[in-house]
Amino acid sequence: MTATQVASRSLVEIAQLTRQAARQLAVLSTADKDRAIEAIALALESSAADIIAANVADCQAAAAAGIPKPLYNRLKLDETKLKANIAGVRDVKRLADPVGVVQIHRELDRGLIMRRVTCPLGVLGIIFEARPEAAIQISSLAIKSGNGVILKGGKEATLSCEAIVKAIRQGLAQTAVNPEAVQLLTTRAETLELLKLDKYVDLIIPRGSNSFVQFVQDNTRIPVLGHAEGICHVYVDKAADLQKAVAITVDAKTQYPAACNAMETLLVHQDMAPEFLPLAAQALQAEHVKLKGCDRTCNLLDIAGATAADWATEYSDSILSIKIVDSLAEAIDHINSYGSKHTDAIVTEDQAAATTFTNQVDAAGVFHNCSTRFSDGFRYGFGAEVGISTQQMPPRGPVGLEGLVTYKYQIAGDGHIAATYTGANAKPFTHKDL
Repeated sequence: MTATQVASRSLVEIAQLTRQAARQLAVLSTADKDRAIEAIALALESSAADIIAANVADCQAAAAAGIPKPLYNRLKLDETKLKANIAGVRDVKRLADPVGVVQIHRELDRGLIMRRVTCPLGVLGIIFEARPEAAIQISSLAIKSGNGVILKGGKEATLSCEAIVKAIRQGLAQTAVNPEAVQLLTTRAETLELLKLDKYVDLIIPRGSNSFVQFVQDNTRIPVLGHAEGICHVYVDKAADLQKAVAITVDAKTQYPAACNAMETLLVHQDMAPEFLPLAAQALQAEHVKLKGCDRTCNLLDIAGATAADWATEYSDSILSIKIVDSLAEAIDHINSYGSKHTDAIVTEDQAAATTFTNQVDAAGVFHNCSTRFSDGFRYGFGAEVGISTQQMPPRGPVGLEGLVTYKYQIAGDGHIAATYTGANAKPFTHKDL
């Protein structure tokens, strides 16, 4: 939907239309939903030139406004990235339908049968900064899981999001899915109003800075799922393989520095530091990474000193803080003190150390001998993700289809009444799983 179309309707009217469309979508067959997802992919391919042109215009305006480099990198949507996201749409189509799954099938008594069955949440409100491809990923996941979605992209990505959502709605118009199931908002005022629509919106998923996520949580009664900062760590243990440690360190920082799963702090055991740090520093600096270090690190490397604030900073850029620690226990304590419960990794050949790390580090993703960059819905085989949740309650980590459904209890009887099962002559339940 374009900004002009949105302006002609109140947000309450838009939300009502989305809920109506979501109710229709919730009962569609898997085949109907898959045809709609394929139609989205085809429409995006047909509109690729328009989408990329819109993104170029957004990027030019953002650059002229002095947008920070990490945000600019997230905003940019070139042909390669667009093709990858369209491939992700088709990956979602191939995933199992999460709706209608019978989780519990139980006889309570003869002729009284209970089933717990998965069902859509209803309407999702997704608020994201930059990253116009989020509109593609989230729309495909919403359709597959039977949910309507109201998208609110950042102002820097307005033209890109409008072009993407226009294509998605055009694709849906050729299918059994009502295009009103996917909506786009474009102004800050609409964000504030969206957060008040607890009567129509069932879940808010914010994707942005820590302060932004906190603002959303403080200004809505709608349940919020999301993560704030991505302060991720790699700990190089005293039993690390040197070659693996260097490769993982470089990848975790440089493969895509603006990503929320990129490493921000490197922890190194004191026994490994003299041999490892010069090699790692050389490799990182070859990739133009600015290094900061604790006092002991600065004694080994000619780099700037890190402050206490650095340990709690998500750079989202080619900057890395390094700290030498005395032990595995100190590394775990540092991570649990400064981390954001996103993704943390240990590099070690000591399985006991790896087990201790994975059991004691409190994060949604805890990795052994691999890069933090694997924390991603596509890489997990989810097809795509609506976001990454660092909250303690599930869903946690990259949230795909399974995080967009809830369940209901369905009980069928034959005139059964609760009084039969109470009192002195109460009939017992059979409670037999079927």
